[in-house]
Amino acid sequence: MRNASGEMVPLSTLVSTQDVLGPEFTARFNLYRAAEVTGSPAPGYSSGDAIAALEEVARETLAPEMGYAWNAMTYQEMAASGATTVFILAVVMVFLVLAAQYESWSLPFSVLLGTPLAVLGAFLGLMMRNLELNVFGEIGLVMLIGLAAKNAILIVEFAKIEFEQGKPLVEAALNGARLRLRPILMTSFAFILGCVPLAIASGAGAISRQVMGSTVIGGMLAASFIAIFIIPVTFYVVEKRNHKDKGTGQPPGGGAPADKAAEGGQHA
Repeated sequence: MRNASGEMVPLSTLVSTQDVLGPEFTARFNLYRAAEVTGSPAPGYSSGDAIAALEEVARETLAPEMGYAWNAMTYQEMAASGATTVFILAVVMVFLVLAAQYESWSLPFSVLLGTPLAVLGAFLGLMMRNLELNVFGEIGLVMLIGLAAKNAILIVEFAKIEFEQGKPLVEAALNGARLRLRPILMTSFAFILGCVPLAIASGAGAISRQVMGSTVIGGMLAASFIAIFIIPVTFYVVEKRNHKDKGTGQPPGGGAPADKAAEGGQHA
């Protein structure tokens, strides 16, 4: 700045300056000046425990004009807290698709009744590896609905065909399980082995991959070694009750097996 004579005016005549310490830049979050706090829960505590503790401290210590918001993984965890709703919707969608495929409201139950065993296996897998259920584990649980149903569909489809051809219900269920045992094991082991790199991942972001891999592997192991023995039972119970309610114990095709009907015709 120059005066009327054209000479430079010292800055000290206009303002006073002093040296102070401060940040090189100001961080902002959602347009507000913010300070980012990053941490992890202590051993033996889950991320949910850490979130609850931070919220309690914030309520007690922050000034009224100050607030807090979650970011990154914690934000995703808070946003995905309604995973139960997503899980239920996924089950309903699978049920409706199966009902349309089989043209029956009862057969999808024999398929989906094996899903709780897969979910139990997923939780056991996480517990054995001392991992917590986070958003990646919840994604794995939703995946397990379709994966567990896939094994059951293979058995139920063949059992349904055998039953419609006139075979007794028990024999149809056993034949369906016997015929599809090998394909189920082959596809299940191929999937499980394909997920092993996830379960043993290392490096940046390894925990998220380990959680998802452990969830899916534990669920598929339970679905492959336990549920395949339960599915024929659920098929028998559901179909037995279905035809009992209809007042007939015969398959939709009606009557006795074809060979017995032919034999009866020869005797006649």
